[in-house]
Amino acid sequence: MADEDISTAEALRKTRTYGKIRCQNPSCMGRIEPKAGQTHVKCPECGMEFRVHWLRPDFPRIRGPVWEVNRKLAEEALKKKEKER
Repeated sequence: MADEDISTAEALRKTRTYGKIRCQNPSCMGRIEPKAGQTHVKCPECGMEFRVHWLRPDFPRIRGPVWEVNRKLAEEALKKKEKER
């Protein structure tokens, strides 16, 4: 009954996940929760690493991938695929 009295915007506000970002790997899209001020963050699901920028102390944004780490992960995945064939 109480939910009927709130607007759509107020209902959507409850589903927001401030302080979390999504992994940019299209096959993963897992949620990452960096600690405040952290400049690099690693996805716990796929292992890709990203650079983080903080708009506010509680509002992170991904700046881009850490190419050295992600290239190594991609090369390992390719070798594994070739080995399976």
